[in-house]
Amino acid sequence: MPDFPLPQLTLVLGGAASGKSAFAERLVAGTGRARVYLATAQVYDAEMADKVTAHQAQRGSNWHTIEEPFDIATPLAGVSADQIVLLDCATLWLSNALLADTPATDAVDDFMNALAACPAPVVVVSNEVGAGIVPDNALARAFRNAQGALNQAVAARADLVVNVIAGLPMVLKGQLS
Repeated sequence: MPDFPLPQLTLVLGGAASGKSAFAERLVAGTGRARVYLATAQVYDAEMADKVTAHQAQRGSNWHTIEEPFDIATPLAGVSADQIVLLDCATLWLSNALLADTPATDAVDDFMNALAACPAPVVVVSNEVGAGIVPDNALARAFRNAQGALNQAVAARADLVVNVIAGLPMVLKGQLS
C-alpha cells in the first residue's frame, strides 16, 4: 500500500487480539509519511512488558515512538502536518484517565480536543468492548459505557472507520482504496 492517502482521522476498532494494531500499522506505513507511534500503555508486569516488546518488534524501527499514558494533547499538537500518527490505544488511555479520577465526560472531551488540534492525520486504535456480556460490577460497567462513548465520538468525527475481526478488516464508514 505505498502512498495510500488516509483522511485526517481514522478509527480502527476490534476486540482483544483481533489484529487491529497490525492492520493500523499497515495502514499508516502505506501512506509513505513519517510515522509517529503514540503509545498509551503502562507496563506494570512481565506480561505487559512482553506485549509491548512484541508490538515494537512487529512494527519495526521506522517509527518515532512517544510513550505517553496520560497527556496525548501535547505530543499530538507537536507533530508536523507531513507526519502521520498511530495512537495505540484509546482503550488503555481511557482506563489510565479514569483510574486517575478524570470524569468520563471530561476524558472524552479531552481526547476529542487533542485529536482536533493535531496537524497530522491520526489513526486511532480502540477496543470494541460493547459486544460481550454485561459486566458484573459498577466500575466495569462505567468503563464499558465510557469506552462506548469515546468510540462513538471518534467514529462520528472520523472519515474512515474499520472494524477488525480475526485479522480481517470490515469498513464501517468511508473507503479503503
